[in-house]
Amino acid sequence: MTDGMVLINKPEGVSSARVVNQVKKRFQVKKAGHTGTLDPFATGLLPVALGQATRLSRFFLGGAKRYLATVRLGIETDTYDRTGNVVRQVDSEVLAAIDPIRVKETAAGFQGRQMQVAPSFSALKHQGQPLYKLARQGEMIQKPARPIEIFSIRVTEMVLPEFELDIHCSGGTYIRSLAHDIGAKLGCGAHLSALCRTGVSHFTLDQAVDLEVLPDLPRERRGVIPMTDCLSFLPRIQADEALTQKIGHGGKLSDPDFRSGLIHPLAAESPVRITDSQNRLIAVIEADPAGSGYNYCCVFNG
Repeated sequence: MTDGMVLINKPEGVSSARVVNQVKKRFQVKKAGHTGTLDPFATGLLPVALGQATRLSRFFLGGAKRYLATVRLGIETDTYDRTGNVVRQVDSEVLAAIDPIRVKETAAGFQGRQMQVAPSFSALKHQGQPLYKLARQGEMIQKPARPIEIFSIRVTEMVLPEFELDIHCSGGTYIRSLAHDIGAKLGCGAHLSALCRTGVSHFTLDQAVDLEVLPDLPRERRGVIPMTDCLSFLPRIQADEALTQKIGHGGKLSDPDFRSGLIHPLAAESPVRITDSQNRLIAVIEADPAGSGYNYCCVFNG
């Protein structure tokens, strides 16, 4: 089975694109892609979609993520992480005066919905060009703040001037920006010195395979997650033979088509996965905004 996802524990110093290429070659598939990039210096969970599962990436890009982040106080960099050039460094006396309780309270104050400004060194685009390319040319572009949500944030370890955060947040959250903003709030500056992604949607890091050992795993243990299980957070309809054939021919769908196969209650704002009698994913649909049935998000070949 090559239509599904493989969970990789990305090592430090490797780009997400390189991980995808290695997985693609190992599984000998024509198409592969990740569901949200990790910076080269970051480690942790990188889901890689194979074959038809690359069409599922859209359901993960905006999904919740979880991270363990190490923040270093007293030093600001142009990239907001340890790979950048130092642009500000405070005296040791300033750092010595920082109260650990204040650090915890300041970090906790970032929980909730908010507007966040992405780093100038990021993959966001300005007039068709990635910001990081413009920044390397000396053109530091600041994009308008974007809405994010931090569901939970807590300090798990602290040996100042460094401390570790456990963060559960919405997709699109820049942990580098969070570290920078915490430093600004404390008045001493800060940057992200280490980052490990521990969760993407319902996937967790303990399910992942180390990239280094992937080539040596027996085929049956390489852990390709079936497409329908990748979307286990979505409501499911099990199609009978008539509905399966209708979907195969691209027929227009409406509520009466689903009455016999409904596994979970349908929510108007949520896409719905449809599986066949063998629990294979055959389509993902969503309600038509005009209220006239359902539209296909994607349909899959058997």
